Amino acid sequence: MFFTYLPIFRTKILPYLLFSNVFILNDFVMADEAVRIDKWLWAVRIFKTRSLAAEACKKAKVLVDGEPAKPSKMISAGCKVDVKKPPVIYTFEVLAITERRMGAKFVPEFLRDLTPEEELHKLELMKYNLDGFRQKGTGRPTKRDRRQLDDFTEE
Repeated sequence: MFFTYLPIFRTKILPYLLFSNVFILNDFVMADEAVRIDKWLWAVRIFKTRSLAAEACKKAKVLVDGEPAKPSKMISAGCKVDVKKPPVIYTFEVLAITERRMGAKFVPEFLRDLTPEEELHKLELMKYNLDGFRQKGTGRPTKRDRRQLDDFTEE
């Protein structure tokens, strides 16, 4: 950290960090106790924005230890978090908590992905759904292809 060379860091900030309930891991300040579930979901990049994370919590798409969680629910290390993003239900274990968003390469230090292979297989099946599968690079369907698709879906 570049702050260690500043005199104010040694006298004012460092003692606060040493004697408070905050510690540093890879320059990410982490709370020692607990953090809101919507902040954590955003920080570990499961949702793109915190408001999307809060909305998913309100719609009961986020479960903490098997129970629906409100956005203000506090979580700590060791919790199991299930996130429903249709068609898949992702399962994560909380390894550490943080309120600050981080780069993707630091995420494995904060969560463990416990999603079963069957759930991930559903994503592969979505790529090959019947109503819209075309080989990559074949381009736009011709009129004849379109008519055949329409005839097929009407039957």
